Amino acid sequence: MPLVHESSYCPPFLLTNGHLQTVYPTLARKLLPDLYQRERIWTPDDDFLDLDWARIGSGRLAILSHGLEGSSYSHYMIGMARTLNRHGWDALAWNYRGCSGEINRQLRMYHNGSIDDLDCVVRHALKTGRYSTIALIGFSLGGNLTLVYLGAMKASLDPRVRKAATFSVPCDLPAGARELAKPKNRFYLQHFLVSLHDKIRRKMAVLPGAISDEGFDQIKTFQDFDDRYTAPIHGFRDAEDYWKKCSSARFIPEILIPTLIVNALDDPFLAGDCYPVKVAQASRTVHLEMPQKGGHVGFVQFNHNGTYWSEQRAIAFLEQE
Repeated sequence: MPLVHESSYCPPFLLTNGHLQTVYPTLARKLLPDLYQRERIWTPDDDFLDLDWARIGSGRLAILSHGLEGSSYSHYMIGMARTLNRHGWDALAWNYRGCSGEINRQLRMYHNGSIDDLDCVVRHALKTGRYSTIALIGFSLGGNLTLVYLGAMKASLDPRVRKAATFSVPCDLPAGARELAKPKNRFYLQHFLVSLHDKIRRKMAVLPGAISDEGFDQIKTFQDFDDRYTAPIHGFRDAEDYWKKCSSARFIPEILIPTLIVNALDDPFLAGDCYPVKVAQASRTVHLEMPQKGGHVGFVQFNHNGTYWSEQRAIAFLEQE
């Protein structure tokens, strides 16, 4: 029954609100990506993925997956990579299709079930022959993607992939989408839709005639966006079908390696079965931790080395015997 009943996270004074925890790091945490070395790899469908390596010559590697409309340059990605390096791990922060600053070549985009791209990155890292131990770390959409991947791979997962840690995971995509559609979360939803609209416009320039943003102003929710773009482009019937098939909650029972899910109870993006208590209680490998505070990919902490609690928690879990 791997439920973590007592979380060690204690928010700083004046950052006890979930919305403040969510917004503060984006506005105030400025980290330079000077630890990265970029590599471009090619996918089987003649597209590319841009990988940012933070190497210290370790035999252990953590592969980091970012959130919706994030990138390897997101503060939580750089912060985690720096902390991993300090604790003797190499880090590989990969960018989903279209998220590295250059739009991708194919019509398909990234989504919550793009496990073939994650597998491509994992296989590429393994082929270097440098690593005897690999861990996966995911944030938000990247956390869901990581859990879907681990559950879908099951026993076929390479034995060198030993552990995973995920943060602020929308384990139930319908519940998360409906929570973000509420008026109190309109600010976040609008931010994502503006960014996604920009991606559609840029893809129109790369693939003229293949995709259109006509009437995009009528898109008000993730359901609208996924019904129009995500589902038809990627072979799903509609948004509900996409959400059902790509929600990690249905894959968690199949995960065979030690895996941590940290979802704060004040996360404005999560609701309902995004907190998979019963699933975790029935699992021998998946540990669910639900701090009272933390927001969405927040977990702010002030200290001399600038690390956030989530980064320290990930290291503690990965190195736990």
